[in-house]
Amino acid sequence: MLHVGNGAKLWGSAALFFLVVTLLCGVAYTFACTVLAQLAFSHQANGSIIEVDGTAYGSELVGQPFAGEGHLWGRPMSPDAKTFTDDRGSKVLWYAPSNLSPAGDEFAETVQARIDALRAAHPEQGNKPIPSDLVTESGSGFDPHISPAAAEYQVERLARTTGKSPRDIRAIIERCTEQPQGGILGDARVNVLKVNLMLDGILPVR
Repeated sequence: MLHVGNGAKLWGSAALFFLVVTLLCGVAYTFACTVLAQLAFSHQANGSIIEVDGTAYGSELVGQPFAGEGHLWGRPMSPDAKTFTDDRGSKVLWYAPSNLSPAGDEFAETVQARIDALRAAHPEQGNKPIPSDLVTESGSGFDPHISPAAAEYQVERLARTTGKSPRDIRAIIERCTEQPQGGILGDARVNVLKVNLMLDGILPVR
């Protein structure tokens, strides 16, 4: 038979164990990880935000739409993607992924419309194949990168609309190209935001 005194003791031990584990795992561990992250990886821990002279232009890890003729274009975003202003006055991109089937007619029509728009904006390319990442969304919809081939496809347009030479444009693209991790993981990729900040003269090319 369990006596009342023993039951109270068990409850007291359980409560103490719960409190200790909560403090260790929920407070001490979290605090230690936060401090370590801020000391060793502060840029990444704070969202990999690109900030120049006190102005934040976006995260290196989150894609954003660019449609200007003088900007490098990234991967398409769903028509359901919307930008709104939060209660702090900051612009926030809300994204709803597309559920269109690649085998459906609507998907084919969407891709064809993107192809037509790209060909119209890049007459210098004629009927050259368009890199697939310029006409299809990424799985997350937030991919901040495009392939080097997709960036190269846009060089002549950027030279025409920015007044920079194709050589200068390619130098900026090369500067913003990230190589596979360890030389083997993933593919080479171009950070669209960084390229556009360099095209606008906000980030230095060298």
